[in-house]
Amino acid sequence: MAESGAAPGDSEEQRGGMPRHDRPLPATLRRGPFTVADGLAAGTPEDAMRRAGLRIPTPSVRAAGPAPAAGDVLARCQEFAPALPPDAVFCHGTAFALLGADLPFGIDPAGDLHVEVGPGRSLPRRRGLVGHRRSAADVPYLRMPLGVRVALPEAAWLQLATAVAPRELVVAADSLMRRQGPLCRPEHLDRAVAGLPPGARGVRLLRHALGQARAGTDSCMESRLRWTLTDSGLPCPSVNVLVHDADGQVVAMPDLSYEEKRVAIEYDGDVHRTDRRTWLRDRTRRAALESLGWRVITCTADDVLRHPERPVIWVRRALRR
Repeated sequence: MAESGAAPGDSEEQRGGMPRHDRPLPATLRRGPFTVADGLAAGTPEDAMRRAGLRIPTPSVRAAGPAPAAGDVLARCQEFAPALPPDAVFCHGTAFALLGADLPFGIDPAGDLHVEVGPGRSLPRRRGLVGHRRSAADVPYLRMPLGVRVALPEAAWLQLATAVAPRELVVAADSLMRRQGPLCRPEHLDRAVAGLPPGARGVRLLRHALGQARAGTDSCMESRLRWTLTDSGLPCPSVNVLVHDADGQVVAMPDLSYEEKRVAIEYDGDVHRTDRRTWLRDRTRRAALESLGWRVITCTADDVLRHPERPVIWVRRALRR
């Protein structure tokens, strides 16, 4: 008697048996996010990609593993990169985050990602992206892992002109020219601003910010403190200038200083209060400066952000001494 049920060509799943084991994804697809078209080209059928339990970060893109954290800007850009046109470049505040610059107030690393494309391209319209169209077909860029292209630091700074407050535009410029690990030099910002047409949007703000920015800073809060002083009409203090004793030995490098008046202004973050070694070093440095006749003014975040009139009053009194 003939057996009933499956036809000779039926699969294990159609016969009610154990499901077959799909082959693992090719190594080229396991390196990072990829498009469905890339998966098909690598010999992986679309139904096999579905059974592989891959995520869909954005339409037409598949990715293995858990979704990146909201603040992991590079990983989030990597998930969009396969679906973007070849001339797409991440820009604006997204570029600042990718480059590791200190972010000015008003730029949220967990917010939408900014990307620009050349003329003639359709703006990317995907959830989580803000698309921009530039006038130049090709622009220089920096390449990061897994096909992420990011705008040059000075180009990204120009794009912040109307996105952040004037103070934060100065803070952003300072962060690019910081003392340790600078991302660009002052002449790069000079050339970038000089290359803008006279009527460009935000050009006056950029020129003013460029005049206020200083290379060689150490923190955004120090930059905000300097802005607070100059915005009140006080002279611009020097940044990180070495102070020597009579024997030529370096005794301190104040965050900000008026050398002729022997006034030093220090910004103390929480580490200056919570770390004993830092606290002891601060005491020694302050004593050394005071022994040379310097007046030392110490400010905190509360003074800079909540009560900016305080450092202005303190410094003005010290300069009139």
